[in-house]
Amino acid sequence: MSRDKASTMDGDLQKVFGNPVPELYEAVADHDVSPALARALELRSFLALTEEQVARVRDRVHADMDPDRDMDELSADKLRFDAQWLEAALEARDGYRAALGELLRTMPPPAQQARPVRTARLRATATLPPSAAPALLRAGAARARRP
Repeated sequence: MSRDKASTMDGDLQKVFGNPVPELYEAVADHDVSPALARALELRSFLALTEEQVARVRDRVHADMDPDRDMDELSADKLRFDAQWLEAALEARDGYRAALGELLRTMPPPAQQARPVRTARLRATATLPPSAAPALLRAGAARARRP
């Protein structure tokens, strides 16, 4: 995982989970965390890696276009290839940001995550009159077909 690389959503993660990202990774290592936190950190790792790729391509294009660089070194094919790489990396980045943002928006607040969900079991207290109860079939008896 890309623990050491920063991502653009680290602040959002800290706000939602209440701890800095390195501490969140330590909590995941203890294996006693919510599935939402584990998934959020997995997406965050993918995002950090993708943002690193975007930065590498950007820096390479900037270096290739440096005004002090020899114009004979310029290559339209190389720049086209870098543009394709940049487009793919930006698309992946947008996808990871959207997925992580959606996860953070839809998950319950941390206070609600710790409490177990209780469901009430309802009991039927009304009894049906004998005429409304279905007739019991004898073992092996076939039901009559309805027209």
